[in-house]
Amino acid sequence: MNISPDETILWEKGFVTINSTLVTTWGIMILLATGSWLITRRLKSDIMISKWQCALEIIVTGINSQIEEVGLKNPQKYLSFIGTLFLFIAIANVLTVLPFYEPPTGSLSTTTALALSIFIAIPFFGIRESGIVGYLKTYVEPTFIMLPFNIISEISRTLALAVRLFGNMMSGGMIISILLSITPFFFPIVMTTLGLLTGIVQAYIFSVLATVYIAAATEESKPKLSVISK
Repeated sequence: MNISPDETILWEKGFVTINSTLVTTWGIMILLATGSWLITRRLKSDIMISKWQCALEIIVTGINSQIEEVGLKNPQKYLSFIGTLFLFIAIANVLTVLPFYEPPTGSLSTTTALALSIFIAIPFFGIRESGIVGYLKTYVEPTFIMLPFNIISEISRTLALAVRLFGNMMSGGMIISILLSITPFFFPIVMTTLGLLTGIVQAYIFSVLATVYIAAATEESKPKLSVISK
C-alpha cells in the first residue's frame, strides 16, 4: 500500500520521473478544461436550457453565494480562482470511485502547490483592491511590532493548508484500504460513500479558508470582519 501517489512511478529516465500524481493531475486539468468548454459552448438565456447548463448554473450560484457569505461583496472577481480550486479538489477526490485511481490530493507536492497558489493570490487580490501601499500597511497593523508575526502567520497558514489537506486525504485512504482488506464484502460501498463525502467536505473547507484569507487581505471585507470580531 502506497502512502502517497508519488511512490507510483509510471516512467523514469535519468532525472525525469513521471509518477501517478503528475499523470492524474494533468488528467483532471484536461477533464475540467474540456468539460467547461463542452458545457459553455452553447449557453442559452432562454427558459428551456440543457441539464448541463442547469447544473453549471447551480454550481456557479452556490460558489458565488458562499464567497459572498464569507465577506467578499463582489464574488465575481474571485469566482474563477476559488471555483477552480474547489472543482479541482472535489473532482480529484470524487474520482476515487475508479479502480486503481490514486487522488493527487494525497500527495504533499500537490497540496503544497495548491497552498502556494493561495499564498500568491492573497497579495494579488489585496494589492488589486487596496494598492501596494495599502496592502503592505496591513502587515504593520495595529502596530509595526506585528510585522514579523504577520509574516510568520502568512507562511504558517500556507503550510497548514498544504499539510491539512494532504493529511486528511492520506489518512482517509489508508483507513479505507485497511478496512477493505479486513472485511472486503461488507465495507466497500459504505466506505466508498464516506470517502466521497469526505472528499467534497475537504474541497469545501480548503476553498472557504482560501476565501477567508483573501477577504482578510482586501479592503471590501473590513466591515464584515469587524462585525465578526465584535
